[in-house]
Amino acid sequence: MESYSVNEMYVGQKAEFTKVIAAEDIDMFSAVTGDCNPVHIDSEFAKTSIFGERIAHGMLSAGLISAALGTRLPGVGAIYLTQSLKFTAPVKIGDTVTAEVEVLEIDTVKNRVRMRTVGTNQNGVMVVEGEALLKPNKKN
Repeated sequence: MESYSVNEMYVGQKAEFTKVIAAEDIDMFSAVTGDCNPVHIDSEFAKTSIFGERIAHGMLSAGLISAALGTRLPGVGAIYLTQSLKFTAPVKIGDTVTAEVEVLEIDTVKNRVRMRTVGTNQNGVMVVEGEALLKPNKKN
């Protein structure tokens, strides 16, 4: 796991976190959050949806962005302040999702960094996009 202070970061700096989404991931996310929407957990119901099959919760994809921010850039000790999200395509069981984060702006006085946040699948299709504001860990 990484950890960068605002003084160690630069505009354009990027990091990634990648995960294959398994049915078990969706089931566990549903159990932890209480979001039991059948489009996520019931194969028969999901067949009748616009997607024709089970899909992952949008917030599960957003969680991969959180993983990239909290373990890669800015990394350990960073505090999430805000996050905007737009879900642009479904994530299906077996998809490989890569969350990429990129430094857009650095405020050394307030110890804040504005980041572009994007998730894409194995085909390069964007599944989620947004921006985040974080307070990186201050190093001694």
